[in-house]
Amino acid sequence: MEFAINFSPQAAQLYADRKIHVDRFKCPDWPDMIEEARALAPVYVHFPLDAGTISGRATDLDAVDAMARDTNTPFVNYHLVAYARDFPDAPPETEDERVTALVEERTVSELSRAVERFGVDRVILENIPYFAPAGKYMRASVDPDVLRRSIAQTGCGFLLDLSHARIAAHYLGVDPRAYVERLPVEHLRELHLTGVDWVKGKLLDHMELADEDLAWTQWAVDRIAAGDWPTPAIVAFEYGGIGEPFKWRSEAHVIERDVNRLNEMLENAR
Repeated sequence: MEFAINFSPQAAQLYADRKIHVDRFKCPDWPDMIEEARALAPVYVHFPLDAGTISGRATDLDAVDAMARDTNTPFVNYHLVAYARDFPDAPPETEDERVTALVEERTVSELSRAVERFGVDRVILENIPYFAPAGKYMRASVDPDVLRRSIAQTGCGFLLDLSHARIAAHYLGVDPRAYVERLPVEHLRELHLTGVDWVKGKLLDHMELADEDLAWTQWAVDRIAAGDWPTPAIVAFEYGGIGEPFKWRSEAHVIERDVNRLNEMLENAR
């Protein structure tokens, strides 16, 4: 199990100063960032690939494969996403079985294409957050049964974003731990961790780790250590980054404190 963090200038400096230990920097598919990051440490790429939508970004699978191999990125990750714009005649919160079935059909189709191109062991599907009627995603995107059936039909692995699951459970009005357990955790290949907090009336991730977040992380680590969930190949702390979204949440003292905390916690699951 490798431990990674979002690449940021702050994380880079802490790593260079040997104040934190990570096995890899997690990067988007930005060539300049990748080159900067891997001058310091190994990297892996988290791709902006979606399954379940008809209006997402076009995918060049040859380019994805080349970048994954060049960076020794073990997985090609997809997000189960159906945008509200894909269903202009249905509200985002609909539980209409026809909408759910169409989202699942599109997800399986895209994942099957990826599995054929990359091999079943290299493809993983990530759960996304959900913000009810005010958000841009359809409820079917976070339906555990859709995730579970899509993985069962294609054989791909699961990327559990624990913060996404907590946010989705809140806006769905369900118990968050029960929601996580309904996800296809038996196929876990990668795990993402961040803090969750309220910002301007909205529950957001990519935050520093408060006591509640540490309790959630410990719960996940305990599940892995007990053998209830498989040991993921990568655990990524998604705090910090580059650009406006991370301008106010990429603080060096937070990175140093939380990375060291997480390394200690993860020892029990290695």
